[in-house]
Amino acid sequence: MSKCEIAPISGFQSTNLNSRVDNFNRLGDRILRSLGYPFTNVEIHRDQLYENISIAVEYFSKFAGYTKEYLIFDSNLYKKDYGIKIDDLFTLQNSETFAEQKELKTPNKDFTKSINTQETVFAAISTIPGSLFSSISSLSSALEDGISANDIFAEDFYSEIVSEVSSISDLFIPQVKNNITRQGSIVSETDQLINSFDYDVMDYRKVIAVTDFEEGSSTGINTLFTIEQTLAQQTYFSYAMGNYGFDLVSWYTLKNWLETREKLLATKRSYAFDERTQILRMFPQPKASNSNVRFYGVISCYVERPIRDILKELWVYQYALALTKMSVANIRGKYGNVTLFGGGSLNASEFMSQGLADKEKLEQQLMTGSAPGQGDSDPPLFFVG
Repeated sequence: MSKCEIAPISGFQSTNLNSRVDNFNRLGDRILRSLGYPFTNVEIHRDQLYENISIAVEYFSKFAGYTKEYLIFDSNLYKKDYGIKIDDLFTLQNSETFAEQKELKTPNKDFTKSINTQETVFAAISTIPGSLFSSISSLSSALEDGISANDIFAEDFYSEIVSEVSSISDLFIPQVKNNITRQGSIVSETDQLINSFDYDVMDYRKVIAVTDFEEGSSTGINTLFTIEQTLAQQTYFSYAMGNYGFDLVSWYTLKNWLETREKLLATKRSYAFDERTQILRMFPQPKASNSNVRFYGVISCYVERPIRDILKELWVYQYALALTKMSVANIRGKYGNVTLFGGGSLNASEFMSQGLADKEKLEQQLMTGSAPGQGDSDPPLFFVG
């Protein structure tokens, strides 16, 4: 759409949680219009504009653009002396580990092959029933629940599917990761996107930090007759049937002792997470996957929000606008001695001053304001005054 055309009002009706800005083009249009376009010329290339938006997105996602998620951990996925990539936990789709877990209704996709940069992947654009694969032995188990719209498949698994059922090849969209958007937009308004996947960068959402790990157990009497469970029962009966037995102070004191015991005897696993490699390591390490010792757990972590969501943030628009003012000022500064028609001059220094002031203010708001992280951080649990 030409920027000189008058857009319908529906194209601008927007709220904080239902924003019309969902891609780079739309946010770029908003920035240009804020600088006077199309009535005045803005001396900037689209690539420069997109670069400024990218910087704003990176900055925001480092300090505020994240959500709190809980991932299921399976010790059979852990590789000795290496660790486990969070990508493996996002899908819960590992043929060797989860083949016997029939009760787990996981998305039907195969990421046993890692997706490297610039590799082609395939996104389903329609729902395909599992009955279509029931008579195919190589696919019936993996696709017994069918294929949902927007499921992502690695190229080798996609090739296996269409080689068996060639008639559904047109129900997939090929895409190379690192593109700005997947075909520019979502297929339809009713499509459900996979929460762990960022469709703009065609890659998994990255984990910023792992905050906690709770190991579970599914065998033995320890799942019921634990010290914690006994203490909780004693505390309950103490207040329900009279003031006797353990009280809250005793329970709290003993809980602290149990936590100290776990640290001294190393009965609770410690962990280290590298956000760059997305590898989680545990100490002591889980047993090898071919052993009889297996356990599950829950990992609490912070995960970057998808680009499509971050672009809606007002801070991203304001920061990209400040960077764009500085870019335009640098360009206009090359022509500082040029006099325009009517005796006007280029306002390069004014644009630079505005951009620098806005940039500094926004950075302070993001990192050192009264609510660091734009309010996305967990609230303080107590105050010391």
